[in-house]
Amino acid sequence: MAKRYGGKYSPHPTGPNRTEPYQQARPDPVGSRANTLFFPGIVLGATSLNDGAVGLGIGLTGAAALILGAWLLREGLRAETAFDARKTARRPAFPRKIAAAVFTGIGAALAVFKQDPSLMAPAIYGAAATALHLAAFGIDPMQDKGMGDVDDLQRDRVARAIDEGERHLDAMADAIQRAGDRDLAARVAEFSLTARRLFRRVEEDPGDLSGARKYMTLYLSGARDATEKFADLYQRRPDGQARADYAALLDDLEQNYAARSERLFDNDRTDLNVEIDVLRDRLARSGARPPLTEKE
Repeated sequence: MAKRYGGKYSPHPTGPNRTEPYQQARPDPVGSRANTLFFPGIVLGATSLNDGAVGLGIGLTGAAALILGAWLLREGLRAETAFDARKTARRPAFPRKIAAAVFTGIGAALAVFKQDPSLMAPAIYGAAATALHLAAFGIDPMQDKGMGDVDDLQRDRVARAIDEGERHLDAMADAIQRAGDRDLAARVAEFSLTARRLFRRVEEDPGDLSGARKYMTLYLSGARDATEKFADLYQRRPDGQARADYAALLDDLEQNYAARSERLFDNDRTDLNVEIDVLRDRLARSGARPPLTEKE
């Protein structure tokens, strides 16, 4: 029978408790389409250098608007991806993608105005650039998601805790890359996946925040600091003992976070059983108790 190879020097060790670390990896949503929007601004600025003071001013202003629009689009795509990844989320406070379309239209209008100082042509090209930008990339999420029965205070507390936790996980991922160890990078990604499962549990039931807050902020802050210190040490001089200690820390963290998520699930299941028992008692008192099942 075929058997998957795995050994001491394999980049992805196998075992009963191992999961594929990138099964829910979040690729950067900024693709080539968004990145190419930086080039028109660069080209406009470069071609305006020999157009005199007025032409240079108009060209550089248009180039700045185009580059700002491209940067806002990148940030808007990332914010939209984070919004889509969550079951409950508040809409972005600033509509970056819409603002990106507006600045792109302004930049296009100024680029045309530099060659044709009228009103009609720049307005037409600017409006067309804005409309095409919106058609290509869409608009920002305009409504909150999954928060209909959660009060604003609790919703904000959950959102802040998850945002802080995500920042710590991103900092861990960035720091471990400096160590140049693919196996540890995969282990950090695997731990991040486990931690995000805990985040999703809290999103589904914000009442769990009080019991999970330290896992989402305090413990992750310590894990981030440990990762950064290990990466700095390992980058200067690889140390086998330090690597083993850090790997053991990741194992402990992952086990604790998984256990915490399971406890939250068990609490929800207990609450459901209580609600079912209460409902059955009420139905029995009203004479409308449903038929008993075979198990009952």
